[in-house]
Amino acid sequence: MVESTTEKLLTEQRGNTLLVTINNPPANTWDPESLGGLVDIIQASENDKDIYAIVVVGQGEKFFSAGADLKLFADGDKDVARSMAEHFGRAFETLSSFRGVTIAAINGFAMGGGLECALACDIRIAEQQAQMALPEATVGLLPCGGGTQNLAWTIGEGWAKRMILCGERVDAQTAKTIGLVEEVVDTGQALGRGLELAEAVGHQSPPAVAACKDLIQKARAGNIAAAYSVERDAFVGLFDTNDQKEGVNAFLEKRSPEWTNT
Repeated sequence: MVESTTEKLLTEQRGNTLLVTINNPPANTWDPESLGGLVDIIQASENDKDIYAIVVVGQGEKFFSAGADLKLFADGDKDVARSMAEHFGRAFETLSSFRGVTIAAINGFAMGGGLECALACDIRIAEQQAQMALPEATVGLLPCGGGTQNLAWTIGEGWAKRMILCGERVDAQTAKTIGLVEEVVDTGQALGRGLELAEAVGHQSPPAVAACKDLIQKARAGNIAAAYSVERDAFVGLFDTNDQKEGVNAFLEKRSPEWTNT
């Protein structure tokens, strides 16, 4: 059972899914405590073979997360800036590299570091009233939790520049049109839909999901020709797992597989 090390993040395990709720009212902002807590949660989840997916949602009805608490930067302290940048980077890189599937249930405003958290997830579901932005340049800052890289990779350079350089805020429907989110749902439905997708992950072989995710994300940094041989090696590597044998034999025996994540 994965438990949170901070009250600013709540955890609840539902079957093979871990629900993580950002719980720092009024706007669910991030600070060193909650960012460190997120690292602890993801690392504990890595070691818990019963967790196949993680769903992240914001507490309340208005905010997924408004990002960093700007009061931390009011005095212009560079040491504080460096520390916060490292906290953000480590937290969201750890979230992005989780072996299973991560889903952001965007149930309200996702601004700055809040949107960067969602971008670190594999899948994003937004409620119809949600709005998203990376407005850091508006206050003399820049996204330091992977935003400049992940946003451009996700939606393309043009829209990334509109959102970051022009400070453009997008609503849920626009976000779906440009590929920032995969699905838009009614108000109050993001968490339920996120949990449904997480449950679907549970029907897949966990080692196969981990291998596939790693290969998909490798495309960001490698070249496609070099990745082909890595893909083939990863395919053969699955034959060292019990779940590979279970999956094939369950299909042949016309029954549901029983995954052990081994």
